[in-house]
Amino acid sequence: MDTSTTKAAREDPPAHLTLIVDLNPLQWELSSQASNDTPLSLSQFLAQLMIFINAHLAARDDNTLAVIGALPGYSVMLYSTDDSPPDDEAPARHQANSFQPFRMVDGRIASRIQEEMEKSTDLDGKTDRGLVGAITKALCHINRVNLLSVALTNNPESTSAMAPPSSQSPRMLILSISPDASTSYIPLMNSIFAAQKLKVKIDVCKIFGSDTVFLQQAAYLTGGSYLVLERRDALLQYLSMCFLPPASLRKVLATPSQDKVDFRAACFCHKKVVDIGCVCSVCLSIFCYPITRTSCSTCGTRFPLQTLKRLGYIRQPAAQANGRSKPNGTANGK
Repeated sequence: MDTSTTKAAREDPPAHLTLIVDLNPLQWELSSQASNDTPLSLSQFLAQLMIFINAHLAARDDNTLAVIGALPGYSVMLYSTDDSPPDDEAPARHQANSFQPFRMVDGRIASRIQEEMEKSTDLDGKTDRGLVGAITKALCHINRVNLLSVALTNNPESTSAMAPPSSQSPRMLILSISPDASTSYIPLMNSIFAAQKLKVKIDVCKIFGSDTVFLQQAAYLTGGSYLVLERRDALLQYLSMCFLPPASLRKVLATPSQDKVDFRAACFCHKKVVDIGCVCSVCLSIFCYPITRTSCSTCGTRFPLQTLKRLGYIRQPAAQANGRSKPNGTANGK
């Protein structure tokens, strides 16, 4: 590493990391099954996650952190360095072999996760709402910290003790175990565009399950990294080598890159992921096959009938829709 790179790394502002933890109980139960090649339970995951969190906070004393949990149907803020500890929190006993500030952070995060997991009983496939809500909360939190930082920076009377954590280099890390939910496509894309506006990198670590199309696009469009674990028992090594370094050091490190990105979208009519669809030329709404309408359901723009007839998108008779043609074999029922 040359001198200029080292100097730039020292002059970088403190890093603000927002962790979004997927806490879907059903998926964690599947991940911990012994039939998997490398089973990973929630308790094992949390043990390695706490080490990663401590490493981020220890890398620089003014680094900041926010942890948000995505549960079935809702999301919740689990921990933030901006928040003061609750009044009813009992002081932890000092241990010679543990650093007290780290132990307090680990205890607060673990207790909040346990509380939310005990309350989470709805497993009816509402993980899409929890993930989108968690990303939205993360962006709102980052924007609030940015505004507060600018306000105190412009105030000459502000002291160093009042200075908020700098968020000039904020980033987001999503630890995902749930599959894609096509119903979350529109709000998720809006969140991605908001992250681009705030210049927030979204990193994604796929711990369990198949690739997620929408999170691939989130990482690619915001300049982040998308990583699928090959060995879940080496989670800590993946987190430390790929997601712990700040953005300034990633230029000189061989961070994982996406060889290919799945740019498929979900249609607005049936909320299904489609390979080929029809796009409204006015509002860019996506439809899988507009045979049930002659106008856009989003903006009301009427589609040209001649174009629909030429492309074969006019509603066919019932016999042809079922794969049976009329005796004369003419198209479009004529």
